[in-house]
Parts: sequence; C-alpha cells; structure tokens
Amino acid sequence: MKPVTITGLVHDYVTRDEEGNYAESRRALDHVDLDVEEGQFIAVLGANGSGKSTLAKHINALLLPTQGRVLTCDMDTADDSYLWEIRKSAGMVFQNPDNQIVASVVEEDVGFGPENLGIPTEEIVQRVADSLAAVGMTQYGESSPNHLSGGQKQRVAIAGILAMEPRCILMDEPTAMLDPVGRREVIETVRRLNREKGITVILITHYMEEVIDADRIFVMSDGKVAMQGTPREIFARVEELRELRLEVPQVTELAHELSLRGVTMPAAVLTPEEFVEAYRANYPGTVYAEPPIAEKRPENTDPVLSLKDVRFVYGERTAFETVALEDVNLDIFQGEYIGLIGHTGSGKSTLIQLLNGLEKATAGQVLFRGEDIYGEGYNRRELRSNVGLVFQYPDHQLFEATVIEDVSYGPGNQGLSKEEIRERAEWALKLVGVAPEQWQSSPLELSGGQKRRVAIAGVLAMKPKVMILDEPTAGLDPAGRDEILGEIDRIRRETGMTVILVSHRMEDVARFADRLVVISDGHILYADTPRAVFRHRERLNEVGLEVPQVTQIMQMLKEDGIPCREDAITVAEAVESLAASKS
Repeated sequence: MKPVTITGLVHDYVTRDEEGNYAESRRALDHVDLDVEEGQFIAVLGANGSGKSTLAKHINALLLPTQGRVLTCDMDTADDSYLWEIRKSAGMVFQNPDNQIVASVVEEDVGFGPENLGIPTEEIVQRVADSLAAVGMTQYGESSPNHLSGGQKQRVAIAGILAMEPRCILMDEPTAMLDPVGRREVIETVRRLNREKGITVILITHYMEEVIDADRIFVMSDGKVAMQGTPREIFARVEELRELRLEVPQVTELAHELSLRGVTMPAAVLTPEEFVEAYRANYPGTVYAEPPIAEKRPENTDPVLSLKDVRFVYGERTAFETVALEDVNLDIFQGEYIGLIGHTGSGKSTLIQLLNGLEKATAGQVLFRGEDIYGEGYNRRELRSNVGLVFQYPDHQLFEATVIEDVSYGPGNQGLSKEEIRERAEWALKLVGVAPEQWQSSPLELSGGQKRRVAIAGVLAMKPKVMILDEPTAGLDPAGRDEILGEIDRIRRETGMTVILVSHRMEDVARFADRLVVISDGHILYADTPRAVFRHRERLNEVGLEVPQVTQIMQMLKEDGIPCREDAITVAEAVESLAASKS
C-alpha cells in the first residue's frame, strides 16, 4: 500500500464575484504525477506560488482535484466516505501554528488528536509526554499556548500531530519560526520517527540543509514537477535551481564556486564534514597570508532608540508569571542595521514590541530620540508612525478589503493627501514585488509569502525612521527573501532609516547587519559585529543558535591545520580565502 499516489492532478482556484458567479480561475497544479513509497522521507521544494502547499492539501483531502486522482493510503480523496480515515492517516502541520492550536493548555492541545481517535487515556498521557519531549517542550506542558512565542507554538503544533502517530506526516514549512538548533532537533525527531516507526514524511521547506537526508526531492515550478531525484542529484544542478528561484546549502554553493575557480571539488557536497575531507585531500599546503576584512561599524551618533534597565514580566502576580526580559540596556543608532537573534522564547519579540509602545516595560525606560515614551502626554501614535513593526505573522496586521487599501491604511493616518497616500502605497507594493493585478485582491486570499510582502509594504509606505521586521522572510522562497532584504537595505542606505531584523537565519544577518544583538533567556548576551559574535560558536550553540554554515566550515578547516580566513561569514569571503589558499 503506497502512502501517496497522484495521477494527472490538476487544481484550479476559482474566483467568484459578489453574486457568486464565476469570475476567473488560476491554475495552481498542472497535471502532476507523483508516487511516494511506504516509509520514505520526501522533500518538496519550490518558489512561492509553485504549488507546494496546494499539493500537500490534496494529500489529506483539504482540497479536491479539479482533474486527476489522488490516493492516500489507497483511499481516493474525492470519496467522502474515506475522509475520516484519510485525515487519520495523513496528519498535517501547517505554516502558521495558530491555525491548528485549539486548547487553552499545551498538554490538552497535544492530546486533542489522540482523544478524538479514541485512544485510551493512559496511552494518550504517554503519547503527549513523548511528543512534547520530542520537540523540547516538556516544561511548557501546563502553559497556555497564548503565552508562547511563535516558534514555541509551532513545536506544540508538531507535537500534536506526532501524538496521533499517523502513517504519513505532511509538514508545510514547519520550522520557519524555530531557532537553528530547534529546527535541527525537530527535523532529527521527524527523521527518527521515519526510521524507527516507518512513518512516511513529506516535508515542504525553503531550508535546503533540512533535506540533505531525504530519500527523494521533488522540485515544483508553475504547478508542475520540474525536477525529481536524490538530494545529491538535485543539488548538483546549482544553476538550474537558481533559475527556479531556489538555492543549495551553503556548503554545496561553496564547493560549486570553488570548482568554478579551478579548485578540485566533487559535485554536490552536502555536509561540512564532507567538504573538509574533500578540500584537505587536494590541499597542497600553501601558506596563506590572511588579509584584514573590514568591519562595518556605525558612526557614533545620538541613539535613535535606547532601553535602560528594562524589565518585562508577563502575567505579573498571577500563576502564569513569566519574566521575559531582565536588566536590558541597549542603544540603537540612526541608520544602523541591527540583527536581533536568539533562541525561541528568548525575549526577542517582547523586546521589539517595547520599542514602539505596543507593550509597556514593567520597569526601566524606553527612549525614542532621547524622550521617554512612557512620559506623560507622549504621543505614542506618532511613535508608531516613526517606528514601524512588521509582525511575525502577517495575518495579524492585514484587515482591509483589498491589498491597496491595506497598504494605504498607515499613510492614511499620517495626514497625507489622497494622491500622496496612493503614491506611497503603489511605491511600496512595487518595491516588495506585489504585482498590480493583485492590488484589488483580498490580502487574506494571498499565499503566505505574498501576505508577508503586503505587510512589509504597509509599513514601508509610512516611511518610518525605524523599521522593525520580526522574521520577515519566513515562508519566502530564497530569491524572494534576498530581494526583500536587499531592497530594505538599499532603502536604509538611501534614506538613513534604521532597520532592526529579527531572524533565525544566521546567513541573512551575516550579510546585512552592522551589529548583532544576541538575546538569551531575557538577557543581552552579545552586542557586537557579526564577525565578532560568530567567533563564539560553542557559546551560541549552547543558547540554541549556530554560526552560518560557511563560518562553521572555515573554523573546521582552521582547526584541521589549513590556514584560511576562519572568520569569513559569507560564501564570497570563503571563496576568496580558499581559492587563494590553493594558488
């Protein structure tokens, strides 16, 4: 019995007018054929809008084919009589955990699925305990999901599916909100279930390093399967993947770029260990004089934002009291690009909500341009025009009937003329790559990646002095992620806007940030340049973070006795160092 058999699958999304009549249709899947064998670990890659999520929703009958046939565990998804069994057999973890968390206590939420399956109480208790342990959430079993961070909620959602022990687990960007170590732990957990219990796994992701152990990869493009093969076969096609708006793991990219520079390297290197072994085998022992790498440091100006002795407690003097921030002191300067990083639940999201007055510190001061935002008579509405915040989940800030109206909302509260409001909204939408034909659509009907672009545009349209982005690239394909971050950095350089980027992608903050602020358990652990922070690889690992993969490789080479630039933090820097070493 195959977990999934798809034949000639076509899916059209149909739009209707206000009277319910057919208006237009958009083809999301175009004659897809796909087989998954029992116990396989399958990865599905593709740019935003390629059809990945639509495909997954067909497998557990959340959507039905326009044409073609989908069999899940030999059950036809178009047959209503199989619906219950299909949902039992194929559990799905969604991109946004709020879509599937239903209970007011974590343990109850994880036990909700098994209880509905009629599992005995004693076994439910054991499954809940095992599932929470598997995702590192045991200590939060009696907590309310509402008090958890986005990444912690995602772990709970994954645990809820694991507790049902389905034959097949569908995971749609399940680790997008997790810290690097947490992301690795979840993938290792799912991989272990795949190996030990034979559960078939279908993983949709934009993190290429998550799929190097997959049995097979399917690459989607324009609703079709553009490539399929083993990870090594797929990642050997670097240029083709780039044309599809995708990327390869940094280690694969580094080996590929060195090959283009005449360094002998095998095709599709997949792990740092494999890279080090291959490079060492061909290394002639040439001594390499390390040139200095210039650090980006902000000019010393008056801080635009300051936190002084800040403390923040959730649920103070209640049973749910939680200290989120303690003794936080930080100055942020005009025009600076800050990367704010930390493990899931470290206090990052709490800190940024203090910066524009969405939350009020339990103790301490928050200053904007030297003025206490908690002072009597302070205009916090004006503060929020100057300090714009893009939330972790774009659904939390999209509410108007159309995209253009949503993006116009912020400028509309700034006393601008209708012409200026429209001009700002169109400028921002074009900047983030939302096509004009989508401007009259409902923002809530867009894909996750497109919603995020609209949310960013809504803040950009206000032209704030400070722009805070909380995981802005989660759900975006690699090309879209680079476009958004690149454009934001260009605007920052041209306008002097300050950018604060909250991210779990170390590669992004390494490329763009002037300074990294590392939060751990509510305290500031480091506040320094990326190069300086990433020297602390072991300490970062202890607090749930990692250095960029390319930095890890360079440090491993140096430890192995090969002279190289061990503090390289981008592929380009590593290529220059290692290609020179070979000359």
